[in-house]
Amino acid sequence: MHAPRRSTRRRFLQRLAAAPTLLAAPIVAPASILGQGARPAPSDRIVLAAIGVGSRGVRNLESFLGESDCQVVAVCDVDKLHAEEGKGLVNRHYKNQDCRVYYDFRHLLARADLDAVALALPNHWHAVPAVQAVKAGLDVYSEAPLAHTLREGRAICEAVRRYGCIWQTGSWQRSAETFRAAVQLVRNGRIGTVRTVEVGLPSGHTDLCGTAGQEQAGPPPIHLDYEFWLGPAPWAPYCPARVHQNWRWHLDYGGGQLLDWVGHHVDIAHWGMDWDATGPVEVEAKGEFPPRGLWNTATSFRVTCKYANEVSMLIAAGAPEVRIGTRWIGEDGWIWCDRGAAEAEPKRLLLEPTDAMKIKLPRSPGHHRNFLDCVKSRRAPLAPAEVGQRSMTPGHLGQIAMQLQRKLSWNPETETIADDPTASRLLGTAMREPWRLG
Repeated sequence: MHAPRRSTRRRFLQRLAAAPTLLAAPIVAPASILGQGARPAPSDRIVLAAIGVGSRGVRNLESFLGESDCQVVAVCDVDKLHAEEGKGLVNRHYKNQDCRVYYDFRHLLARADLDAVALALPNHWHAVPAVQAVKAGLDVYSEAPLAHTLREGRAICEAVRRYGCIWQTGSWQRSAETFRAAVQLVRNGRIGTVRTVEVGLPSGHTDLCGTAGQEQAGPPPIHLDYEFWLGPAPWAPYCPARVHQNWRWHLDYGGGQLLDWVGHHVDIAHWGMDWDATGPVEVEAKGEFPPRGLWNTATSFRVTCKYANEVSMLIAAGAPEVRIGTRWIGEDGWIWCDRGAAEAEPKRLLLEPTDAMKIKLPRSPGHHRNFLDCVKSRRAPLAPAEVGQRSMTPGHLGQIAMQLQRKLSWNPETETIADDPTASRLLGTAMREPWRLG
């Protein structure tokens, strides 16, 4: 299992050494890469590092630490306070001081002993480290949505395909029994032919770290490498409301409630409709945006997607008639589900035994556990990169349709917008030097 990835990692390091202009800081290779005492991991242990150990990254770290066949050896974060918190969590768990801290993910990827990385980063930082990790021969667990733009998501998918890595998107609802059971009922036709799907999302801007209104520019705190935090995003002055957690309310770094949630409730909607390999053919959207201030993502919206065979999906936030969660409406009834709850009409559907169903979806042992199992077996996990790409597509297209205030015609096979060069340019964004994909 390990030899092919070790070889790929050596080639990756050779490429980095040959292209120093791409790096903002020199790579410091550990002694083991130079042939001085490399220690291969036992075949039954997955050696993992975490890149991004803020709020969500810590929760992922806790999940991986709880798996006895996973050995966490390093953490990386551009905020030294986060990095130290992650290091302390790992060292307390193992009762030693062995966890290595990095502030530049490229230095971490230079390690020769890794099998996998867990990424929990702002959306604008999803693609670059993801592609480099895959090229380094690593398997990847990464937060949803897959990427900041559709073109960056496609680059991730192509890298995963080319290098044969295992990729798990953090769309963990696929590992929750409530959602699996609801999707299984829909897929087995228990509500008849489905013509309409409703996806309700939260609205507004939730202050996640107490920095709402703190928009005055000033020097960044000494523990944060703010220039590195900006990375491929356009340069902007530091202010507390721009960074940790609340970055999601600015379009340069996130996509508001819409992109925060498409990898969850829209992902479940797609799963129920067996749309994991396709997407809408038309998208139109309307949204309400803040009249002023730093946070510029939509606070309420309605995104209407038309799929093949005239099936429609409404994604809405701030619409009282659309309940948060996912609802499939069929000819013979409906099924709705959210985290920890499900309802149906007729109600008896939720009591139906699964042994009578032709389509049986596997029960997950947990999203992180599923990833680790697939690292060993090399089988596809529940939320591979291609699924993550399709799940986020309605959200990204909805963002573009809101910005341009017009309907988009989408080809899900070629992932292109028809007859609209302006909209097509918005499928990707330029990256600030020296960052690039590839």
